[in-house]
Amino acid sequence: MLAALCLALASCGSGGSSSSSALGTPAKVPPVTDFPKVKGRTMQELVQNVQAGPVLAPSVSLLEPGKARFGFGLFDRTRKQISDAPGAIYIASSETGRAHGPYVARWESLAVRGHFLSKTVATDPNAAKTLYVSTIPFKKPGKYVVLGLFRLDNRLVGAGTTVRVVKGSNVPAVGDPAPKMTTPTVASVGGDVSKIDTRDPHDDMHDVNYADALGKRPIVLVFATPALCVSRVCGPVVDIAEQLKHARPKDDVAWIHQEIYNNNKVADGYRPQFLRYHLPGEPWVFTINRKGKIAAEIEGAFSAAELQKAVNAATKG
Repeated sequence: MLAALCLALASCGSGGSSSSSALGTPAKVPPVTDFPKVKGRTMQELVQNVQAGPVLAPSVSLLEPGKARFGFGLFDRTRKQISDAPGAIYIASSETGRAHGPYVARWESLAVRGHFLSKTVATDPNAAKTLYVSTIPFKKPGKYVVLGLFRLDNRLVGAGTTVRVVKGSNVPAVGDPAPKMTTPTVASVGGDVSKIDTRDPHDDMHDVNYADALGKRPIVLVFATPALCVSRVCGPVVDIAEQLKHARPKDDVAWIHQEIYNNNKVADGYRPQFLRYHLPGEPWVFTINRKGKIAAEIEGAFSAAELQKAVNAATKG
């Protein structure tokens, strides 16, 4: 059964203060009692009476030991997003290994209000609309089997995948000095924002050169390519960043949206800024404090509330 749940994923392909409205809809968190207790069972034993259901698609690729943020999307077999299914995550070292969990998954909307919804997102039927997030305590590096159990139509259904937890990476972590570099601005491209931004319409996060702000004021650095993002979450998170930027006091933080491809073309390779941060994919957001150190980082899709928390980490003190 677990192999069938994992196969379902493979068969579908890969691919200051703020206003309350800027923070979007509050996250929904199901009670842990809605999901089966492990009681020493293996993963195979846990799924014996579970029907294969939706497709669980992780939005993160870098997981390290400790309490890890595990973000994911949920889809039915027609690839339609499922936005409100209470769920929890279980993990094990193998299908025959002892299961651990449940770790409940909160679900949050990626919607923005009014004019902050870009044409890029509004015209993309595959743009992400909802995010599920669970906090999972991975004890050590290695491969893990991941099972999501969800309540759909009064049924308990499962979705499986596998992930790899690594000992460490070159991606800057919280507390590390932020890499030094420059970023293009409206001024540096002679006012032709299309050279440095694929969002339609262009956002307002291209006025500040990262090098001019580093070590002087907090920075929000968003790596994302709204028009070319394979996961279809870049557009929504850039919209979220744009909305939150305009909800905060002017100029208290340097907001920088950095595209990842040279000339905004996949065939032209990665921009040096993306390579400087050693990122394995997009989107990714870093917040940097006044001392030039990483205050928070989020891979993949993120909600307005998560971004607000990350900004607060960079601006406190």
